[in-house]
Amino acid sequence: MPNKIEIAEGKGIPLPGNDIDTDRIIPARFMKCVTFEGLGKYAFYDERFDEQKKPKKHPMNEKKFLKGSILIVNKNFGCGSSREHAPQSLLRSGIKAIIGESFAEIFASNCAVMGIPTVTAPYDAIENLMMFVEEKPDTVIKIDLINNIVQYGDFSLNIEINDASRYSLINGLWDSTAELLQSRSLIEKKANSLPYVKGFK
Repeated sequence: MPNKIEIAEGKGIPLPGNDIDTDRIIPARFMKCVTFEGLGKYAFYDERFDEQKKPKKHPMNEKKFLKGSILIVNKNFGCGSSREHAPQSLLRSGIKAIIGESFAEIFASNCAVMGIPTVTAPYDAIENLMMFVEEKPDTVIKIDLINNIVQYGDFSLNIEINDASRYSLINGLWDSTAELLQSRSLIEKKANSLPYVKGFK
């Protein structure tokens, strides 16, 4: 069974801007891979590097945020194409969770089945968190999915998360593939008890 995710914590990466779409998160030309391995290095590639592959100014290139694992965003993050590669690239770049004003529904769902909580808070709370992390990048942010709060420094803020996603994360039910593999013997037993399935393996 997948790990239960009741708490997600780490240092923050503030990424301001509304309507950051999946093509910006992972450009389409990097989606030709057979597996998702290695996608992490292409997260926000065109935002982070120029045509000569030289680093541009971007939060994920800043030394003070290199160890960050909690992305802090604004409105409608993950909009556009529903490509699974977007959250896969974030996961493989080290992102454990995302705090934002709002998320595209399919993007948030894709994140949940990868074990990445996407939690929301009002504009003022997000702005305060971004400014705090900008000034104190070593701050550890704690996302508590049991109590629906985020704690950092001396602050705490209430958060919201889709009920189904929250349930699957805190109960370790978010990885359906792992559940199927671990239940193989039960699936085989059930399949072989059905008159229209013979010799299931």
